[in-house]
Amino acid sequence: MGPADQRGCDATMNDMSMPPVDGEATRQRAGLPLDVVVWTIRASEFAIVVASGLLASSWFVEAFGKGEVAMYHRVVAITAMTFAVLAEAIGCYDIDAQFSLRRAWQRVATSWIATALFMVTLGFLLKASDSVSRGWALGWFLSGGAMLLPARGAMTIWVRRLKRNGTFDSRVAIFGAGPQGARLAHYIQTHDKLTITLTGFYDDRQDGRVPRRVGGLPVLGNLSKLVDRIREGGIDQVIVALPWSADVRLQQIVSELALTPVRIRLAPDLASFVFASRPVVLLGEMPVMTLFERPISGVDAWAKAIEDRVIGGIALVLVAPLLALIAIAIKLDSPGPVLFRQPREGFNNRPFFVYKFRSMFHNRSEVDNIRQATRGDPRVTRVGAVLRKLSLDELPQLFNVMQGNMSLVGPRPHAASTRAGGKLFSDVVLSYAARHKVKPGITGWAQVCGWRGETDTEDKLIKRFEHDLYYIENWSIWFDLYIMLRTGVALVTPKNAF
Repeated sequence: MGPADQRGCDATMNDMSMPPVDGEATRQRAGLPLDVVVWTIRASEFAIVVASGLLASSWFVEAFGKGEVAMYHRVVAITAMTFAVLAEAIGCYDIDAQFSLRRAWQRVATSWIATALFMVTLGFLLKASDSVSRGWALGWFLSGGAMLLPARGAMTIWVRRLKRNGTFDSRVAIFGAGPQGARLAHYIQTHDKLTITLTGFYDDRQDGRVPRRVGGLPVLGNLSKLVDRIREGGIDQVIVALPWSADVRLQQIVSELALTPVRIRLAPDLASFVFASRPVVLLGEMPVMTLFERPISGVDAWAKAIEDRVIGGIALVLVAPLLALIAIAIKLDSPGPVLFRQPREGFNNRPFFVYKFRSMFHNRSEVDNIRQATRGDPRVTRVGAVLRKLSLDELPQLFNVMQGNMSLVGPRPHAASTRAGGKLFSDVVLSYAARHKVKPGITGWAQVCGWRGETDTEDKLIKRFEHDLYYIENWSIWFDLYIMLRTGVALVTPKNAF
């Protein structure tokens, strides 16, 4: 599948071992910091690049002159440093790449190929490419890749084994056994990529207001007990999970914990768990949560506008003869205008008129209270049936694209009065207006995935809506081109169009 099948991104942290029933299982500190392992992998791959270059040089040593060996060694050193920089930038040593073979191999291979391309370009610009043996360069590229990929695979398997044994786990206590703490514990327990072992809860409310166990974890005592446990070396991190409105209590607790040598973190307020997957950014020095971004903005908006104008303009020129033939056929088949205009809601819910070839009898066309066409619909003309079957009635929307009302690819524009299962679209899906964050399109991800035509049930509308939102959140130029290609294939084998 194409880019459209790229579903999303993974967390960047490790497994969490099952929490113990008491604090005795956590007296020993973590055996090996994860950062040490990652630096070991960095150093190992740098050494592999150098070793593979020197090995390739040894194969060609007889072909080199006496003064050339030092030059090749300099090339090896520069290449190794280039690889180290590019690998860091591409994310070879990010946490998520340490536990996924696919992700690790993909990033290492990308870094090695990018390094080779950089060195070739550098040699061309410095006019030094003729001084380097092409056989040596090719041999080094192949042998280096053949050494890097298996080595990273072996190291990834090793790191994953350490992860399963809990080697990297940080022992974490939660202060606050109320609903906020319970939700935090559940979040940690259900995210298996976190390097955390929960030791239990602590809470000052020991008068029956909190249970003895929360989410399978014991409530081990009050703040004094927590400080004692920290002094014994049994806890690496404390997460304070209290309502942010209890600011006085929060300050008192944090002030006492601040005297201990552990990491202290503040859990999100209860309502923030709803948006737990949203990124946090700094507004000056204040962290704020980004709930929703404006999609396809900035440079992306310019790129999509250029894509629409360029490809739309070329398409309009190419199909101009076909547009003329269709117009003649419509005129000969039934009286009435060639084009049909219907009001639609576009970007930011702004109204506009969408152009279509008239496919229904002129006196039966609807502008308000529009009913979707159904199979064998008596309102559709003979020519109109063919046009709708092949989606040729949508071609005049190229004019909408050139006017800037629509895009080539995007959620299909529907009339406000259109219904699914007898209900208005906006009544079936309350957030239906989210489709209007971008311009509507002639074709879309929902359409090429088969969710086009009549929406006679609520489920069909929901599926179409889900696909539209996926497109909005994952847009790229390549995604658009892929959808256009799929649209061409769909036109050859039309379904659900009548």
